Amino acid sequence: MADRMSPLDAAFLNLEDEQPEVSMAISSVAVLEGPPPSHEEFLAAIRARLPLVARYRQKARQVPLDLGPPIWVDDPGFELGYHVRRVALAPPGGDAALCDLIGDIMSQRLDRARPLWEYWVIEGLAEGRWALVSKVHHCMVDGVSGTQLYYAIFDESPEGAANPAEDAWAPDDEPSTLSLTADALRDLLRNPVEQTRMIGRALAAPRATAQSVAAAARGLLALTGGLRPTTPSTLTGSIGEYRRYAAARASLSDVKEVAHRAGVTFNDVVLAAISGAYRSLLLQRGEEAGPYAVRSLVPVSVRAQGEEGVLENRISLMLAFLPVHVADPAERLRAVHEHLTELKASGEAQAGAAITTLAGHEPYPPVSWGMRLAAHVPQRQIVTVTTNVPGPPRPLYLLGRRALEILPYVPIASRLRTGVSIFSYCDQVTFGVTGDHAGAPEVAQLARSIESELWELRRAYRPSRTQPRKTAKRSPARAKAKRTELHPV
Repeated sequence: MADRMSPLDAAFLNLEDEQPEVSMAISSVAVLEGPPPSHEEFLAAIRARLPLVARYRQKARQVPLDLGPPIWVDDPGFELGYHVRRVALAPPGGDAALCDLIGDIMSQRLDRARPLWEYWVIEGLAEGRWALVSKVHHCMVDGVSGTQLYYAIFDESPEGAANPAEDAWAPDDEPSTLSLTADALRDLLRNPVEQTRMIGRALAAPRATAQSVAAAARGLLALTGGLRPTTPSTLTGSIGEYRRYAAARASLSDVKEVAHRAGVTFNDVVLAAISGAYRSLLLQRGEEAGPYAVRSLVPVSVRAQGEEGVLENRISLMLAFLPVHVADPAERLRAVHEHLTELKASGEAQAGAAITTLAGHEPYPPVSWGMRLAAHVPQRQIVTVTTNVPGPPRPLYLLGRRALEILPYVPIASRLRTGVSIFSYCDQVTFGVTGDHAGAPEVAQLARSIESELWELRRAYRPSRTQPRKTAKRSPARAKAKRTELHPV
């Protein structure tokens, strides 16, 4: 049975088509206590969970001439062994070696002729540990739904699931190219009727429609500010196909304590630390750390309650300048807080969500052609991507082994030479720093700088009997922003 992709999901496939050096797979790396399971034991565990994740046995088919969106179809030749790889680190299996291997794994594109996921079991980590790299194409999941895959594959207790799901899967016949084309043409003919119905529903609720249109217009006006180019620097430029990776770690409770004492959000604190790390990198390279040097794309979840497990992208965005020009960590945190509060109140994320929703009701060919054309226009507005995903708050287990930590990975494209992903698990927050192999060799330095910046923020907001607690300045837009609270992804 065919299942159509949304335009946003399809955009991640199109980006790969138009930028051969880009792999749009996202990933997370679970480091588990040992000993590692045998290959057969691990295959059996994953095979038992396949009924819980239908996408793992489906592949993406593109419609000729982009007449319709790509669709998900059952893979009649599905072979679990192809998707599960195994590799070992050379002794002593330290953190640097693990990060190097993650960079190598994520440099390679997923096979588009097969279901778009891989698991890599990595043996030989120090202290008898092992790791599991979960590599999934971005057209299948975003950060939130990717996290839900952990609940399908992992257990919430060492004992595991008592009754595995029954597997009655039998693949549907794969549609022919001719039938895909015919279905797409029929959808194009029906599209004007669907648009008329959509207009009718809007006219039936004029007040709500007017409010939505006004909010979207304000957000679009704010988004146009994102067209301003950033100050040129070596943080952007051409990228190759190979990636570097590094990880940073911090205590989740420590970050939350800083947020509480400063009167800001968790996301404000981590973005302030990342801002400080980019400031250090720019200064080390002998470049200007100005107010318009680093604009980050900040994905924002627009999932409705109860949609966490829907395996597709439900995200919008904000375009935030990181205050790399501010030297003092506490002042930088205030600047981040005030800027993000203004962006939330501006409706940028809501406008982005409205655009993607509208694209789903438009004829697909011009939408797709526009996305493909945009992939070839050199962009100079965004320098990096920073994505923050709240992970499981309680320990997870796989085959009775506890996951000790989870490291995130975000892909880069379109002249972005670095990206930072943030993930919380139990009482730890981890930062995954992705870099172009040639254009961003300092990923390990960026990771260490993030840790140092968080330590500086802890020191700045440490309780003191002689000093009053520092509190971020309240923006006039904060009250309005609270009514439209957004959840970073």
